[in-house]
Formats: sequence, C-alpha cells, structure tokens
Amino acid sequence: MIQLKNIHKSFGKNKIIKGIDLTVSKGEVVVILGPSGSGKTTLLRCINFLEHADEGEVTIDNFTVNCKHCSKKDIQTLRMKTAMVFQQFNLFKNKTALENVIESLIVVKKMSKDTAVQKGMELLTRVGLADKVSSYPSELSGGQQQRVGIARALAINPEVMLFDEPTSALDPELKGEVLAAIKKVAQEGITMIIVTHEVRFAYDTASRVVFMDNGVIVEQGLPADIIFHPKEERTKQFMGNITPDNSFSANSGKTN
Repeated sequence: MIQLKNIHKSFGKNKIIKGIDLTVSKGEVVVILGPSGSGKTTLLRCINFLEHADEGEVTIDNFTVNCKHCSKKDIQTLRMKTAMVFQQFNLFKNKTALENVIESLIVVKKMSKDTAVQKGMELLTRVGLADKVSSYPSELSGGQQQRVGIARALAINPEVMLFDEPTSALDPELKGEVLAAIKKVAQEGITMIIVTHEVRFAYDTASRVVFMDNGVIVEQGLPADIIFHPKEERTKQFMGNITPDNSFSANSGKTN
C-alpha cells in the first residue's frame, strides 16, 4: 500500500531524514513515536509532498513518485490518495462544520451539493457531531474542531490517512474524544500513519509502532514489544522516560 524508499530531507545543512525505508500494508495502523526533533512530522509530510524530499521514492497504491524527478501532476495524483489531519485543525472559520466537510466533495470530487450534504451529514455523525453540523469553528471546542477535521479528511475517501500530532493542540480533557474518534476509524480498516506522543493510544490502536530518532528508524515492531520490551538502547532510554507516567503495563491488556 505505502512504500518509502531511501527518503532523505535536509533544511540547509541540517539533515532531518537520513535514508528512511518504510512499508505499510493496506489496513495497517502505524504509529510513529520519538522525541521532538527526531524527524517524525517531516517524514509524514514527505509522504504527500507537503515537504519535498531531496531523494528517494514514495509509492502509494502502486503509484510511485521519484522525489528528485517528479511533475506537479505526479504530486497531485499522489496527494489525491491521501488525506491529512493537522495539529492546528485548519478549518475555514467562516464555514459551518458541515460546510467545512463538504467543501472538498464539491470542489475536488465535483459532487452535487445535495449528495455532498448527505455525505457530510453521515461523516459528522460518524465522528459524533450530528448535533453540530450548523456550528461554526468558534462555537466548537478544540476536540470538536479536530473531529470535524477527521470527517473532512474522510470525505475524499482516501487510500491513506496521515495524522500529525492530532491531539497536541488540545487540553488533556479533550484528547480522549479525538483519540476515540481516530480509533473508531482505524477499526474500519483504513490505512493510517499517525505521529503522536500518546503512548497509551499507540498501545491500544496501532498494528505497529515505529520509533524514530535523529532522522532514522531506530526500531519497529508490535506495540507491546516496542513500548515495554525494546531491543535498542535508544528506544529503551526513551520508553523508560515516558512509560512510568502511563497508568498501564504490558500485562494490563488492550482497551476495547
């Protein structure tokens, strides 16, 4: 489904991504963990060319783009296969929740307004916002705005959903509702790559956890293995610093 080959990305003399290879199967939920500055978000943005990698190849659903030699059409085709949920919601402030969701259906998918509205209502219901379709972003909590963002991403029926720290801008009490919405979507079999610091969420939801540091993948595997039984010293150090703060253990079992 997704294959990244030899991805490199620098900003000036600062090498952020250093030759990463990663394969994600259809329906897999891959969570990327790692310290701030490790390159997680940059790697995510290289997948849909929000950041243009200096070298390497990105393949989604058998469509491959060479990062060094690609056209605008190639990039647009690849982007049509993905949808991204950002840290900072990025909703249109002058549009209602429903209007935010149906914008891409009408403009990009060329769907009739009536059909788009029906689809938009279904998507907002899917993320628990059936009663907020006419609300503007200023009338919604941060968690509700992010759930509108998830519905908007789902609207284009993407092959892959990319999440960039989807709860980082939220108060702790609002994180749960967003993580629950993402988990529900994940259970529907949509391929996802999620950058987050929410270790419990990774443990509960991911098919696989990837640990990054200093622009490379240090280690990857099953969530319990990476979080509680890492093999690499850098992973052990990172997980040792954060797992004591989480009220769960390797023997606690996953939540439903």
